[in-house]
Amino acid sequence: MARSTDILIVGGGLNGPTLALGLAQAGFSVTVIDALPAATRGEVAFDGRAYALALASVRLLKALGVWDRVAEHAEPMLEIKVSDGHAGQGGGLFGLQFDHAEIEEGPMGQMLEDRFLRRALLEAMDDEPAITQISGETVTAQVADGAGMRLTLASGTELSGALVIGCDGRQSGTASRAGIKRSGWGYGQTALVCAIAHELPHHGVAHQFFMPPGPLAILPLPGNRSSIVWSESAATARDFMALSDDDFLTALRPRFGDFLGEIRLEGQRFAYPLGLSIAHEFVADRLALVGDAAHGMHPIAGQGLNAGLRDVAALVQVLHEAARRGEDIGAASVLGRYQEWRRFDTASLAMATDLTNKLFSNDNPLLRLTRDIGMGAVNALPRLRRGFLREAAGLTGELPELMR
Repeated sequence: MARSTDILIVGGGLNGPTLALGLAQAGFSVTVIDALPAATRGEVAFDGRAYALALASVRLLKALGVWDRVAEHAEPMLEIKVSDGHAGQGGGLFGLQFDHAEIEEGPMGQMLEDRFLRRALLEAMDDEPAITQISGETVTAQVADGAGMRLTLASGTELSGALVIGCDGRQSGTASRAGIKRSGWGYGQTALVCAIAHELPHHGVAHQFFMPPGPLAILPLPGNRSSIVWSESAATARDFMALSDDDFLTALRPRFGDFLGEIRLEGQRFAYPLGLSIAHEFVADRLALVGDAAHGMHPIAGQGLNAGLRDVAALVQVLHEAARRGEDIGAASVLGRYQEWRRFDTASLAMATDLTNKLFSNDNPLLRLTRDIGMGAVNALPRLRRGFLREAAGLTGELPELMR
């Protein structure tokens, strides 16, 4: 007999554990399967990776009891400054500046290192008796039999549940085994991700500097440190990743500028090819996709993880409401509500990031003048600026209950 829980989640990164906690607190029994060994998943060494969590995402973590575990390690984003220019020449004539004081809810978001969020989610799952964790295992087969879904692991173990949820990234095996196709394209860009220690305080200000090869984001971390997401052409990024740490900093300095004083590298460097990837369907027979398994987008607005967490909150609400009405949580009619809720929102966000990247990642003088005038106009109109700020904070659209 297959071991059974209400819901099976494939993928134990960030979305999978968050979803498991939300579902467990809604009364479901959940099994989370992840390919990484438990010891690897629980590593706490600083590696330079961090996330810009929108206010709505922070609310979700608070509702699930996770935020109290990480709050002391978070850094609020109090301002966002956006500029357009060339490396070593500073920004253009116009730019955008968003201040958290323009919205009533408080800081628009929080920066949090990967190691703290990942560890907090694992600890919260350990404390939740309704969650079973299986580490170091991969799924080799999945079969929907009408009444439920059956998974076979590489070890031969069989699991069953009413529903399988794929949280296993852009190369989702869950989606491919269900025959779900994807559309998208590469940008010919690679994101270089690392952390920088600097001489002067950042005062909670996040910077987005658009340059012809791609944007550079400088995001505040606790202390005199910042997270860097630096997009370059794929060939240039490959060359930069091959440099020593000192030579890498030499390449970064003219782009980073000197407004934070001297800088030095902290932790590791990572490189991620950038592209757009959207699943044709977010659901199939007794199956749903969440996060990058459903949609992957450019990190230009830092909304990738936030979009996934919004999937999480929406799916928890849909399944909880269905269960309270006595419905089969794996039924097509139930899963269709989740897809209808999230598909348009994610497609709109993906297209917006795609258009922004194409508009700003070039050196066309006419386009540059147009975008600079546009930023200047937005900056001069408080009502429009407030709308952009609320969007960045994740407060627009139909918010799931866990994010209100």
